[in-house]
Amino acid sequence: MNPVVGLDISKEESHGQAFLARGNPYRGTFHFEHTRDGLANLHQVLKDIENASKLRPLLILEATGHYQSPVVQFLEEHHYIYVVINPLISNRLRKSQLRKVKTDAADAYLLGELYYKEEFEPFKKRGVQLLNLRYLTRQYESLSKMCVQTKLQFQAVLDQVFPAYKGVFGAMYSRISLRFLSEFPTSYSVLQADEISLKAKMKELLSSKRGRSEGWINQRVQRLLDAAKQNPFQQTMYASHLINLKVLITLILQYQEHLAELEQNIDALAEEIEEYELIQSIPGIGHKIAATILSEIGEVDRFDHPKKLVAFAGIDPSVFASGKFTATRNRITKRGSMQLRYALVMAVQCGLIRSRNMRIKAFYDRKRAEGKPHKVALIACANKLVHWLYVILKNKKVFRPI
Repeated sequence: MNPVVGLDISKEESHGQAFLARGNPYRGTFHFEHTRDGLANLHQVLKDIENASKLRPLLILEATGHYQSPVVQFLEEHHYIYVVINPLISNRLRKSQLRKVKTDAADAYLLGELYYKEEFEPFKKRGVQLLNLRYLTRQYESLSKMCVQTKLQFQAVLDQVFPAYKGVFGAMYSRISLRFLSEFPTSYSVLQADEISLKAKMKELLSSKRGRSEGWINQRVQRLLDAAKQNPFQQTMYASHLINLKVLITLILQYQEHLAELEQNIDALAEEIEEYELIQSIPGIGHKIAATILSEIGEVDRFDHPKKLVAFAGIDPSVFASGKFTATRNRITKRGSMQLRYALVMAVQCGLIRSRNMRIKAFYDRKRAEGKPHKVALIACANKLVHWLYVILKNKKVFRPI
């Protein structure tokens, strides 16, 4: 016997169908909620299957974002082996059926049948560690995008209040710059304060860990006074602008704090994984890109060929041919992990800057010499990069730059 349980995961409940062997379903479809009592019912069903088959059942489920988390955690705690598959695989089988049926019970039955038709790699224990890393890197990316949008809004308001302020500090979004602007948001507030008060406030706002010299403070205060005198708006006509400015400054500072904390956690978690250092041997791949690539790929053993990893990244060309027609302009499929695809392109671009990665630069130049547009050459380089990553992760060896 080879018992398996197909689970169709929903938001707050799931349906399951057990099989003792191929073509031999066990009882009917069962249902349980994602609560302690519901998971206890699932545990009882799994025990019944184990008693009937004399073997511990394997479970197969689709990836459903975070909805599967209670079930997966339960399976981890009770040491059950399970397989998480891409919904595209099960959807392909569903479309091959003659009858069009889409119910939770039917999906659970289909997942059980799918296990006997395909060869799937069980979810390995280290997968939990990689999933944690994936959640952190995706959260970091999400917060980064929100921070960028907030900065764009901040710039729009600043242009209407104190546009000359942009040249006062070298890094306008540094903590000292934003906090100082929150205290003196208009030219009028700056000019009303004397130079000694401005210097004292700047010293007060500076971080105790990173002190600044008197010369640095004097220079910034002088720039601030010059900017206030040249600013076209001495006082804003709209009090709402000042309110928005302070709110946006608070949000940016909070985003920066959260992103710094996430970055520390990502580095700490990624450093526990051997491959994290290995893939950074490729010029152009730094800490953030390495963590994203590693977490999105997961266990490389689930890909038996680099082309499957290319397809997972969604950078393989789509193919369209019908009769005597064959398309000559084929876009990439853009299936699989969007985050992995973005990280690969970023890694290529970083490698091309100042020719950090000579091998990728030579390959890019060759594609451009063949007449390929920039973006096409970029994707070709990302494809090449995936093949290198596959070899590195499989063989546990560093990248050879030449």
